[in-house]
Order: sequence, then structure tokens, then C-alpha cells
Amino acid sequence: MSIYTTLEQLQITLPPVSVPAAAYVPFVQSGKLVFLSGHIAKKAGQPWVGQLGKTMATEEGKAAARAIAIDLLGTLNAAMQAAGSDLNGVKRIVKLMSLVNSTPDYTDHHLVTNGCSELIGQVFGERGAHARSAFGVAQLPLGACVEIEMIVEVA
Repeated sequence: MSIYTTLEQLQITLPPVSVPAAAYVPFVQSGKLVFLSGHIAKKAGQPWVGQLGKTMATEEGKAAARAIAIDLLGTLNAAMQAAGSDLNGVKRIVKLMSLVNSTPDYTDHHLVTNGCSELIGQVFGERGAHARSAFGVAQLPLGACVEIEMIVEVA
């Protein structure tokens, strides 16, 4: 089944690539790997601000991570188009790295990150099974609650 059919069934519309907030590019392809820069969580187009363990519960953080997955897919789609392909040309989601804005005693970073991992798995099936790291950090750009980057292998 086409990735775009799956996205339609999940009622997901891919967003355009976000304009970088600093001195970097949204993605870089090197050989068969595409590196997507970190994407912060957004809600209604604005940074989704909060700190897990203080102002946010795990389920809200998981929803924020899912929102990031959609933004990452939009950027990946643009990267694939720039290379003359589309999301169906993704061979494998290789790795996610997740940074969770959290209190020192918060320990459910992995559950927050599942919001992104689970959606990537739904969209890509077996090709979406990936390695992953999830870290707690003291703060993220613009006060965002979660930031995630992704590495993808293309055909």
C-alpha cells in the first residue's frame, strides 16, 4: 500500500517544511541517508511549551511527540521530492533521537517518545521499526516540551 494512502486513512495532511529558527537546514542527504534536523513540538502553529513532570503529563507529551512525527514526515516528504522521489522511496527509518524538556525526577521520556515512534510505525510498517534514544533535558529552544530528529535510509 502507498504511504500516501496510509496517511489519508490516518487523516494526516503533511505540513510544509518549517523555516529553520537558526543557522541550519531542515534536512541533508548524504549517500542513501537523509538526516532530518530536530523538530520541536508545535500546537496551533506555535511552540508547544511545557515541562514534563511539572506543567505537562506524559500523555500530553506523547501527543506532542506525535505532532512532531507529522512535521518530520512533511520534511521527509520535501527531502524525497528534492531528490526526485517520494515517501514510497523510504527504505528504512533508521533512528529517532528525542529530547524531552523535563524535571530532574521525571523518568518516562521513553513513553513520551512513543508518540512519534508509534505513528512512524503505523505509516511505514516494518520499514518504520527504528533504533532510538530518548533523553531528558533541562530546556529546549523556545521552551518547547519535546524535540525529535530522524535519520532515514532511502532507496
